[in-house]
Amino acid sequence: MQTLRGAMGQRLRLPVIAPADGSARLWLAKVTGAAVRAFLIMVVIVLPSVILPGIGTDTRQIVALIALFAGGLVFVEYNAVYPSLIEFRDGAPFNRIRYLMLLAIVLFLSVIVADNENPTNVSSLFQALGRLIGQAMDVPYSPVRLATYMLADSATAEQVALVRTAAGTAYLLSLLSLAVFVIVLKLAGWPSTKNAFNVWVNLPTFEPTAGGDVVDRLERDARFNLAIGFLLPFVVPALFVMLTSGLPPDTVTEAQPLIWGAAGWAFLPASLLMRGVAMARVADMIRVKRDRKIAETGAAAEQGDPDDEDDR
Repeated sequence: MQTLRGAMGQRLRLPVIAPADGSARLWLAKVTGAAVRAFLIMVVIVLPSVILPGIGTDTRQIVALIALFAGGLVFVEYNAVYPSLIEFRDGAPFNRIRYLMLLAIVLFLSVIVADNENPTNVSSLFQALGRLIGQAMDVPYSPVRLATYMLADSATAEQVALVRTAAGTAYLLSLLSLAVFVIVLKLAGWPSTKNAFNVWVNLPTFEPTAGGDVVDRLERDARFNLAIGFLLPFVVPALFVMLTSGLPPDTVTEAQPLIWGAAGWAFLPASLLMRGVAMARVADMIRVKRDRKIAETGAAAEQGDPDDEDDR
């Protein structure tokens, strides 16, 4: 009877499925994260075409092609072992705040520009807020005032007001994002001196073995990025004014060029400022770790000296 029960138990016993391998889970999580990031980048690129009315089929196809290319690039970069272009891949929240900044700028400007052709209650509210922001930031020698100078003399008052609204809104959002970035880094203590920080992975364009002290080079690059990020909103409009007779107002005030021009004009300097702040904090982290290591080595050497004297 016991033999029969044992045989039946062996037949009815379900096979035990071994848990998934840890490396497979890590690979799946990495691929999923890269796919999500690629999708989010594609959303930002196609957002103006979705919000703006009257977008033609050819424009939608070109935008979709650009979105696919950008999404593929982001997917490859985040799925690779070592990235080649995207910095601070493992240094959250650097890229997250930058993405949210770009998303907010593109979204706000798209709704504001859409109000000119298809006004709604929401778009009218955004338009009113944008005008107030543009007028408040349009002071002498400000980046917003210089941005309006880029237009040719033939620009109408409505076109100048539209450029002022777009520039003021984009610039204010970039400043707010920069403030949030600094506050988050301060509160979170980024980068932590207790956790490992791979400079090669998070700064693929920075060569730590190129020569010289790494901390000094990081601080020099940080100061350079901070200076360029601060001056760029002033220099770019001034160069257009000096080198050209003004941009064609009909071309500049078109929906897509206005949105992406204002977004790039505000996003790039803010990104450089964020990069400078991040590199300065990385330099401080390396200095703290180096000083701690030197102190530990010195303490260990002092503890070993009495034993050496006793042996003698």
